[in-house]
Amino acid sequence: MNAEKLAFVVHVGDITSGTGPCTDEWFEARKAQFGRIRHPFILLPGDNDWTDCHRTGFDPLERLAKWRELFCFFPRDFPVERQKGKYCENVRWISGNVVFVGLNVQGSNNNTDRNPGEMGERMEAVARWLNEAAALARGRDGLVVLMQANPFLKPHLGGVNGFDGILEHLRKLGAALPGKVLLVNGDTHTYRDDEPLPGLRRVNVFGSPDVRWIKGSIESGDSKLFRIEPQAP
Repeated sequence: MNAEKLAFVVHVGDITSGTGPCTDEWFEARKAQFGRIRHPFILLPGDNDWTDCHRTGFDPLERLAKWRELFCFFPRDFPVERQKGKYCENVRWISGNVVFVGLNVQGSNNNTDRNPGEMGERMEAVARWLNEAAALARGRDGLVVLMQANPFLKPHLGGVNGFDGILEHLRKLGAALPGKVLLVNGDTHTYRDDEPLPGLRRVNVFGSPDVRWIKGSIESGDSKLFRIEPQAP
């Protein structure tokens, strides 16, 4: 990526595995690694980085607090805005007349099964932030929504679907801005470029063991606004 001319780089989460390590030392090493990227860099949290850390004896909310301490930074000379209050991981910026919004929406059923109260409060903040971004996108070329979770997964054991709320928002966005909304998500590791909801284009990024990146560009005035180019490993 450093050899390319890029406006910014976004990582949609999971800087460790589903079984860790979730230690301070691991997170700090990843921050040093990301510091070698010469472009403005934005990191979003993934479920492996906090909700799943209970598997190795950590408190998920304490790990999210540590994540915020390390990664809620402002890239130099880059106009990113963070949500005020404790949900500083929710971000947005404008580039190429397109609004980009990053959200703390997590795999593992969005933490619904382990801590529904946490999920409910967090998703209220997500809804406010996304609604504000959608309002900013009116009159612009488009909207890019970024999150770690693949919201089209179903709960493994049935029951409450932790993605119902965000899916309803995405349905409305696809209907209001058909062809102008791109969702970028991670979690399920298999590359996809599809239209899971009417008017909504979705890119599911690569994941371990297929580690590579995707280059995106904005083609204003084109019938297909977003150009997506998967890069070689």
